[in-house]
Amino acid sequence: MKEFLLIFRNDLKARTPASPEEMQATTKKWMDWIGGIAAQNKLVGRGNRLATSGRVVKARNVITDGPYSEIKESVGGYSIIKTNSYEDAVEMAKGCPVLALGGNVEIREIERMDVE
Repeated sequence: MKEFLLIFRNDLKARTPASPEEMQATTKKWMDWIGGIAAQNKLVGRGNRLATSGRVVKARNVITDGPYSEIKESVGGYSIIKTNSYEDAVEMAKGCPVLALGGNVEIREIERMDVE
């Protein structure tokens, strides 16, 4: 089986503040979705949410704050799954709760680098 990285993106500025009940319901949707992948024995790494702040290191020792405020979409988190093909990974991603929030899922195959 191949491994795929699912990158969850969302426009944080477009989101309206959620009530505690709405946040709890959204969290349950995420846990149910991830749990469904795990139940198929296709979850490699659940991943985590990512903080909205960060740093970017560039050439010549340039360090800036990031992610950038002018970027519409922000990476909010990730998971790693295993399946036979991109098509299978796409089918799994179609159930991701970020889609109902106006976000998207980027799917990238992980190409292992063997180090001897």
